[in-house]
Amino acid sequence: MPIRWGIVGCGDVCEVKSGPGFQKAADSELVAVMRRDADQAKDYAERHGVQKWYADADQLIADQEVDAVYVASPPGSHLELARKVAASGKPCLLEKPMARNMPECHEIMSAFKATNTSLFVAYYRRCLPRFVKVRKLLSDIGQLRTVHYEFRQLPWSEVDPTNLPWRVIPEQSGGGLFVDLGCHVLDLIDHLVGPLRLKNAEAANTGLQYDAEDHVAFECATVSAEIPVTGRFNFQADEKTDLLTLKGELGTVTVPCFDNGPIIVERLEKESQCLDMPHPEHVHQPLIQTVVDELLGRADCPSNAASAVRASELIDGILSDYYNGRDRPYWEIPTEA
Repeated sequence: MPIRWGIVGCGDVCEVKSGPGFQKAADSELVAVMRRDADQAKDYAERHGVQKWYADADQLIADQEVDAVYVASPPGSHLELARKVAASGKPCLLEKPMARNMPECHEIMSAFKATNTSLFVAYYRRCLPRFVKVRKLLSDIGQLRTVHYEFRQLPWSEVDPTNLPWRVIPEQSGGGLFVDLGCHVLDLIDHLVGPLRLKNAEAANTGLQYDAEDHVAFECATVSAEIPVTGRFNFQADEKTDLLTLKGELGTVTVPCFDNGPIIVERLEKESQCLDMPHPEHVHQPLIQTVVDELLGRADCPSNAASAVRASELIDGILSDYYNGRDRPYWEIPTEA
């Protein structure tokens, strides 16, 4: 019997990245979708061959033909929707980050624990073939010495302050583009080298295109071995960069976190390797398969609430000073950037 999925929030992310993955994964079916705009929900369903569509999340969650729910809406809605899915007793795959801040994460985790229901979070890089390969390659470069991530993005050419994208509205996203993208990086590093503890961080807004942070730098260390882990994000840069560098005593592995660039392996006294492993068409599909496999008792999914909450905890720590604390509705308080 396949796992029958319903999607709450069938927006852009569901067109290629995630939606088709629920239809193409083994023993998985997409049977219902929901969007507040009924016409758009119907359009998605008709274009993707989905049987049912809704304009009300409660109706989809209550549908007896939906076994599990994928919440694909912005983080500002995660707490409310996760509570409803947990109360229904259905497993949930929740978009990343888990929520806007740690108090919301704890409430979500408590809701699923109370109903003994499975919760997964969509940190799909844990299952992408290119990063599965990187994890294996780390044994070739000996004892790990340092980890560094560098991200630079050109500023948006036009910004309408009266119609900002949700990703830079803290009430909807939990912060700025760092929260949206940086959580992926923090989770991936956690997956590759182990849990991290924050040592220092700073965040600022230099572009003044919106109120959220657009510069972030952090210094962490691995919990187990005190390996230095650093990162910098600049969303107002004059060039584009996306590179994770893992240096060991015998060599270095470098790989982009978002782009399709190659994995580069350099070893002492050996010829360097350049491995092309582009993203699959539907990047969520490998993760979806692991969720289905766990629900069917065949294997474990590597991205669950316990792993995902670590990325949220780091984000809160990194951005705490910028938002004058993250343990209450910080989006209602003006920042002092």
